[in-house]
Amino acid sequence: MCCLAGEAVVLAQDDKTGKRERKKNLVVREWNQRQGSNTPYLDHIATYDELGRKTEEIEYASYGQKKRVVYEYEGNSLKCSREIEYDHNNHAARIKKFEYNEDGTKAKQYNYRPNGKLESTKTFEYTNK
Repeated sequence: MCCLAGEAVVLAQDDKTGKRERKKNLVVREWNQRQGSNTPYLDHIATYDELGRKTEEIEYASYGQKKRVVYEYEGNSLKCSREIEYDHNNHAARIKKFEYNEDGTKAKQYNYRPNGKLESTKTFEYTNK
């Protein structure tokens, strides 16, 4: 039984690595098409870097860009250190900074206004059932 549990953990890690490998330098475009229309429209774009980390997401509406989120990382870390959310006019609307626990889970999220003023702090707590 112990070996099976260990193998399951290794397989789960391999699966995560495999997903990240497939996302290297990838751009995913999502298109929608209204019922009765022959014209698809762009709904969402996600962009990944050479390490398979998400670097940008853009959500579209009928009028154009609805919002855009840029993800920043420190060095080769796979954990996002900062997110910048832009509004439909491509102006910064919110900045989030993250701290992580030793095990890689999020510890804190700091939400800032575009002027740099701290708006709120979110603390993450993890407990087993």
